[in-house]
Amino acid sequence: MQKKRRKLLHAMMIVGLCSTLAVPPAFAETNQELNDIREEREQIQSTLSEAEQEIAEVLEELDQLNRQIELAEEAIQDNEQTIKDTEESIEETNEEIEVMESDIAKLEDDIDRRFEMLSQRAVAYQQSGGNIRYLEVILGAQSFTDFVDRVFSITQIAKADTDMLNQYEANLVELEETQTALEDKLSGLKEMMIELEGMQHHLMQQQEQNEEMKKELTKKEEETEQLIANLAEQDSQLASQESSIRQRIEEELARARQEEEARAQATANNDTNEISNNVHTSNTQTSSNTVSSGDINQVINGGRKYIGNSYYVFGGGRTAYDIQHGRFDCSGFTRWAFAQVGVYLGYSTDEQKHAGRQVSRSEMKPGDLVFFDTYKRDGHVGIYIGNGQFIGSQSSTGVAIANMNSGYWQRTFNGRVVRVIE
Repeated sequence: MQKKRRKLLHAMMIVGLCSTLAVPPAFAETNQELNDIREEREQIQSTLSEAEQEIAEVLEELDQLNRQIELAEEAIQDNEQTIKDTEESIEETNEEIEVMESDIAKLEDDIDRRFEMLSQRAVAYQQSGGNIRYLEVILGAQSFTDFVDRVFSITQIAKADTDMLNQYEANLVELEETQTALEDKLSGLKEMMIELEGMQHHLMQQQEQNEEMKKELTKKEEETEQLIANLAEQDSQLASQESSIRQRIEEELARARQEEEARAQATANNDTNEISNNVHTSNTQTSSNTVSSGDINQVINGGRKYIGNSYYVFGGGRTAYDIQHGRFDCSGFTRWAFAQVGVYLGYSTDEQKHAGRQVSRSEMKPGDLVFFDTYKRDGHVGIYIGNGQFIGSQSSTGVAIANMNSGYWQRTFNGRVVRVIE
């Protein structure tokens, strides 16, 4: 009979807590304010992500543009060197042409003088009767040897005149051919210079455009970085506000729980001291709980029905309405899960981290509570299910199974493990 009364009173208190722990208006307003801040932070973080992506694209464009600028500068330098070499070649060719023209002029003067001399000799030869003059020279020999020498000298002089004229003409042709080749070379160099100057002008214009584009990209980078800084500052301020609001909600929940527990205690005091003590023991369960492995599986698997159809609500899981509609925060979910086997934890992570025996990570087993440093120390709690995974109500997913061995949860797991069920 005594046991039946204790069980009845225990059940009445659970129902009372679930049905009468209503959300006060101030809490509802604060919770809405928190949701508004979360939405604003999500928008800011989305914009931050877009801005960071834009920065990455701008940096990539700048990198490509810098390579283009380097190539253009290299081309300009090579072109300037080619222009310099071409100018030197033009100058050298002009000098060669000047020397050639001078040589041609001298050779033409020599040819003219030789022609004049030969012309005068031909006139004298004609005026003197042609061969008579030569005969006088030959017949004036004093001896046969002198005769032979005079005949040979006259023949050599005539041949030398002829050879000299032929050589002059050959030299003149060669000089004129060389002059033509030099003039063709000079013409080609001048055409090359015009083309190089046009190319250089184009490269300089391209370089100016590249520099303008670089200025625009640099300005865009600076503006985007400033935007990121401003957004990060706004996000930091909102995070501070969110933390403050969370603290206010926790304080309001704690006050509401204290008031409800006080009312429950006052009701329990109307019964016997034995019943009151038993009820108090059932509401402050500690690490002395002993249940079967089947009950541990019920703790672990009981919340799976909420996966995919639950919502994270700060302060959720405290009322029958929240439980029916899958509205939990992290500690509300763990409290509900353990309540399925008659083990009643505190309402907050700060209470639950003292609910049982602290064990090391190496001793961790399914059913243990695991804690994470999120917005504060021990700000999140879940139930370890084995293989480096835990089930809990996360702000981004609602009730879900998460991996503690990688990513965000690996970074935030602080090593605190609490064994509620031995």
